[in-house]
Amino acid sequence: MAVAGLALTAVVVLALLVGVHRYLWRRFVGDTTAAGSALRGAGTVAAYLLPLLSVGALVSGRTGAPFWLQRVLAWPGYLWLAALLYLTLALLVGEAVRPILRRVLAKRANGPDGAHRPSVAEAPESAVVTAAVGSEPAAVPAADTLVAVTAAPEHRPAAPTRRLFVARAVGGAAAVAGLGTVGYGTYGVLRGPRVKRITVPLAKLPRSAHGFRIAVVSDIHLGPILGSAHTRRIVDTINRTQPDLVAVVGDLVDGSVADLGPAAEPLARLSARHGSFFVTGNHEYYSGAAQWVDHVRELGLHPLENARVEIAGFDLAGVNDVAGESEGQGPDFDRALGDRDRARAAVLLAHQPVVIDDAVAHGVDLQLSGHTHGGQLWPGNLVAELANPTVAGLDRYGDTQLYVSRGAGAWGPPVRVGAPSDITVVELASRQA
Repeated sequence: MAVAGLALTAVVVLALLVGVHRYLWRRFVGDTTAAGSALRGAGTVAAYLLPLLSVGALVSGRTGAPFWLQRVLAWPGYLWLAALLYLTLALLVGEAVRPILRRVLAKRANGPDGAHRPSVAEAPESAVVTAAVGSEPAAVPAADTLVAVTAAPEHRPAAPTRRLFVARAVGGAAAVAGLGTVGYGTYGVLRGPRVKRITVPLAKLPRSAHGFRIAVVSDIHLGPILGSAHTRRIVDTINRTQPDLVAVVGDLVDGSVADLGPAAEPLARLSARHGSFFVTGNHEYYSGAAQWVDHVRELGLHPLENARVEIAGFDLAGVNDVAGESEGQGPDFDRALGDRDRARAAVLLAHQPVVIDDAVAHGVDLQLSGHTHGGQLWPGNLVAELANPTVAGLDRYGDTQLYVSRGAGAWGPPVRVGAPSDITVVELASRQA
């Protein structure tokens, strides 16, 4: 039954992708170019090649393709997925504009009084002659008419038809809007995350820990696109905030230690008075979680695998991601929090916000999470809201507060729209201060 369901889903997704690509080809190529032209040929080739590159980018990592091949496929393949989304959205807006533009052009062609103004091709022969010689209407022999018509400026190239003009205008505007959106969203990712600062009061936090600052970074997603330069930008940004503690809240990588170990090396330069801590995300379990836990430990980070440590004035706990359940390494809240002194404040690192109910049940004061990317590509936030209690920002659930970072990187397309990447400095506040 499960296999049949997956097969049906795959067929539906494939049919949808074929339909969307057919629609884009029609509007951008079929409606705007002449049959047999070089432009139509190039557009048709692109309509077949680009989705194949996207499929290659998606499956190359999972199938163990050489890392160099993953990198070759990743840029065009993933960027096309983002372009596909925003070009389609722009064209759908264009469908509403298309009939309005046609009516405007038709009104202009008919003139202000609404009377149709015939073109030279539509005018009667006598009218053509009159226009050509500037005389009063008169009967003209057919031969003379032919001479007059031949003398008229008929050698000019024919103007585009109204339908062709509208198709090119709407298609051009959609291309500018869609590709411009993707370009700006790519710039936002490659520029690196910006720092957000929030203050979170904790009722049980002692006065001695008032003002304690935790730099929260999640979803870095090192992979075939985002490499060591991306890591250096993140490390430099964190270090400039001079935090008391760094929390790396999962989804550090999309690939093996063998391929991405060098890209993670700059993490060794993280600097915080109470150290840097790490918990797994779901993507670690697609990439060899045990090897990555060992590697980040070698880089100087402290993995919290269903464990906790005492920090100045509060308990810091971390649980494995729920994706680890497939390997018998899922979250264990009893192990991480079961025997602690509940009179002390507790801060929990957990990649996915969906474990908030367990955090509430175990008396956690603040859960720090990521995973959602804030939706990453609008309107993806609407989808993320269906699967997560909080998509981004600070919320309260009972006596537990939940903060969800939008993340510092991007999965798949290196593009963010409506969900800028961030590193958040969470300043803990004592109500006794």
